[in-house]
Amino acid sequence: MRIMQTRRVSVRTGAALLLAWMTFSPDSLPVVSPEIGIVRGQESDYPGFLRQRFAIRASNRRDNGDMLKLVRPLSETVGASVVQIVSDGTPVGLGVVVTADGYLLTKRSELSADPIRVRLPDARLLAARVAAVRRSSDLALLRVEGVGESLQPISWATEDDPEIGSFLISVGRGGDPIGLGAVSSQPRPIEHQGRLGVVLIDDQGHATVSGVWPDSGAAFAGVKQGDRILAIDGRNESNRSGVIRTLRGMFPGESVRLTIDREGAKLNLVARIQDFGVMQETENDHKINGPRSVRLSGFDEVIQHDTVLNPDECGGPLVDTSGRVIGLNIARAGRVVSYGLPASLVVPEVDSMLEEARRLADEE
Repeated sequence: MRIMQTRRVSVRTGAALLLAWMTFSPDSLPVVSPEIGIVRGQESDYPGFLRQRFAIRASNRRDNGDMLKLVRPLSETVGASVVQIVSDGTPVGLGVVVTADGYLLTKRSELSADPIRVRLPDARLLAARVAAVRRSSDLALLRVEGVGESLQPISWATEDDPEIGSFLISVGRGGDPIGLGAVSSQPRPIEHQGRLGVVLIDDQGHATVSGVWPDSGAAFAGVKQGDRILAIDGRNESNRSGVIRTLRGMFPGESVRLTIDREGAKLNLVARIQDFGVMQETENDHKINGPRSVRLSGFDEVIQHDTVLNPDECGGPLVDTSGRVIGLNIARAGRVVSYGLPASLVVPEVDSMLEEARRLADEE
C-alpha cells in the first residue's frame, strides 16, 4: 500500500481501514479510492500490520461461533431451565423455570394475546396461563399443567453485582448461548417513559386534546385534536391533572380504554402506551437501532450490557463467567444496549408471585 505523499492519513482513511479490517480477508483485499489517499496495489504492497488486520475475518468478533462454542459449557448448565414463550402463535420471548411443578417466569409486556404456549427444553409445546404479574418489573409468572415434578428450576446468584467490563452470557432454550456481551455500567434505575402520545389542555375543567404525536398509541387508536377525555378504563377522569396522573402510571405495552367526547358523541377507543423514546425516533434512528422491545423503561434497577439481542430473546437468563445466573434479560433498548434485571430484584418478585398464585389456586 502507498500513502499519497501530499496527503496525511485522515480520519476518513482510518475509518476506511477499520472497516476493511472488520470485513475483508487476504483473499478479498479492499480497493480504496485514491480520493482518500490510498491506491490500488497487490497484497505484497501492503505493510505487515495491515495484512495481519486483513486476516482478521468477521467471524473473529467477540460473539462469533467459536466464542459461543467456548462458553457453551457454561450456558448448558442452565439449559434445562430455559423455555421459549409463544403468544398467539408467535415466539415472543424466553422464560425460566422457577418451580419443578410448572411455574415459569418471563417478560410480561410481550404477552400480546392468547393462547400462550411454552416450548420446553425437550421441545414439548404446552398451554400456559398467566398466574401473576408484577407490572413495575415487567414480569409475569406462567403456569403449565401436566408436568408433575419434572421441570428443573433455575438457581439464582444474588450475592454480588457484576463488575463493569465483565462478560455475560445470554442463554436460549435448551442451553444455546445466544449472545456474549460486557457489562456497560453499574446497576441503575431506568426512568419511566410510558406515554399515550397526546398534548392536553384544561378546557373548562375537562382534559382536552390539543395535539396528537404522530405514530403514537393515541394516533393509531384514532384520537383527534379537540377530543375531551371523560374516563380511563371505565373510571371517570375528566380534569387534566387526573388524566395525566393516571396515564403516567401506565407502562409501555399496556392498553388503555379511553372514553371521549367528540363533538357531543361519546366514543370508546383502545390505545397502547408507548415508550416516549420510541415515539421520538426518526426513520434513520429506527434503522440504526433495529427492532426494540415494547417496554424499554420504568425499571427500578437494571444491569446494562452490550449484547446484541432480538426482542424475542429477552426473558432468558444472564450467566456470568463462573456459570452463575446473575439476572434476567428484560429488554433490548438499542443497537448495542440490553437491560437485565439483577437476580437480587428478581428473586423477591418471584417469591411474592408464587405466594399469590398458590393462594389463588387454593381458593378456586
